[in-house]
Amino acid sequence: MTRNEAPVQIGAHALVFTGTFDEKGLTLAIEKTKQAGFDLIEIPLMDPTNFDRNLAARLVKENDLAVSASLGLSDSTDLTSPDPAIVAAGEALLNECLDIVSTMGGRNLCGVLYSAMKKYMQPQTASGRASSAAALGRLASRADGLGIHLSLEVVNRYETNLMNTGRAALEFLGEVDHANVSVHLDTYHMNIEESDLFTPVLDVNDRLGYVHIGESHRGYLGSGTVDFDGFFRGLARINYDGPVVFESFSSSVVSAELSNTLGIWRNLWQDSDDLAAHANRFIRDQLHAVETISLH
Repeated sequence: MTRNEAPVQIGAHALVFTGTFDEKGLTLAIEKTKQAGFDLIEIPLMDPTNFDRNLAARLVKENDLAVSASLGLSDSTDLTSPDPAIVAAGEALLNECLDIVSTMGGRNLCGVLYSAMKKYMQPQTASGRASSAAALGRLASRADGLGIHLSLEVVNRYETNLMNTGRAALEFLGEVDHANVSVHLDTYHMNIEESDLFTPVLDVNDRLGYVHIGESHRGYLGSGTVDFDGFFRGLARINYDGPVVFESFSSSVVSAELSNTLGIWRNLWQDSDDLAAHANRFIRDQLHAVETISLH
């Protein structure tokens, strides 16, 4: 994947604003994302079958926003499963998601696309890894024809057993062996698993295709323990030019079921508008600051 001179797209995850994605929820999330000053909205495809892709396409166009989509697989769609029927279901689901992204005019499908997003009770198997890699290779070829890029999110040990660090992700990308698949780094997960937040960015380098910005407690950026200075210095060092998307969750917005899945046991914010506007400024200020390093 080659870097270009296009400006980085700063985005917000739709769950900052809503936990429902009917017409009302989609309209709210997209309009609020635009009002907060972002360039892109990331829409989680939690229920692809009932998702109105045409409505989403119209709304992002009307609000002059770019769009991406994300999801995490479940036990019934786990690409690492020993059950071929479950693997086939996962591949079918991801193909449906590719169709949705294409209809919306998006260029990125990201998230935990390679296994179930859950705490596994045993290590990953060689056969499970191979099954996932093979399916992702097929999906990447189809995505490439649609002009969509796949980015595999590196999450912590409580959400997958396949890859928890940038280096582990690179190893798995070697098994997938397709140029249209990249690494998706998330500062929330990195803060748990990595030794620092600078070195992994350099390790991943031009295989980095997508970024999530989240604080250690999922609240306001800069109020936790994440080393954003180091992380953004890393992005500047590799001339990263992909999406940078803010992610934060509160049970005051998302459903109780999703809150439980994400472990949102306490809320650190109530006002989506203020949180989002702060995040937009924070990310843009960080990117601007590291740009000036070249002048030193």
